[in-house]
Amino acid sequence: MKILASLTLAIATLAIVNAQQQQPKKDMSDMAHEQMNKRGDRVMGFDHTKTTHHFVLQEAGGSIEITANDAGDVETSNQIRMHVGHIAKMFAEGNFNAPMIIHEQTPPGVPVMQELKAEIKYDFEEIDRGAAVRISAKNPDALKAIHDFLRFQIKEHKTGDPLTIGTTN
Repeated sequence: MKILASLTLAIATLAIVNAQQQQPKKDMSDMAHEQMNKRGDRVMGFDHTKTTHHFVLQEAGGSIEITANDAGDVETSNQIRMHVGHIAKMFAEGNFNAPMIIHEQTPPGVPVMQELKAEIKYDFEEIDRGAAVRISAKNPDALKAIHDFLRFQIKEHKTGDPLTIGTTN
């Protein structure tokens, strides 16, 4: 009787373990990415699923570009333009609170970008379906910080953008 009970318990345990292995699991990085996107939606003021982000590294700095996925989604395009215009001004003042809140950490490059804020230029530009911040500097330390910041954004937002420096347009 004890053998039968033990065998039944072992089979039940194996069935439970097998069922758990069959269920798709979100790993911690997926859960963390999902939480980051939720924080981003609050900070940016628009739904990230309706937009596309690109972070581009260039010899003179780089850019942050956000566009609405749907050309007819004028509301999201306008929300993007408002947010990106605000970000350009904040970054120029050395205020990187938005990315710190979104990522729950100080992104690489930010301390140097704050220190050298007078040597970094942030230009807001309206683009089709959204907006961009063009970031430029001549100071090599500022350029490295900009590139570090943009690489971090590429990885965190999983945009698939190149991590290498391209040429300016």
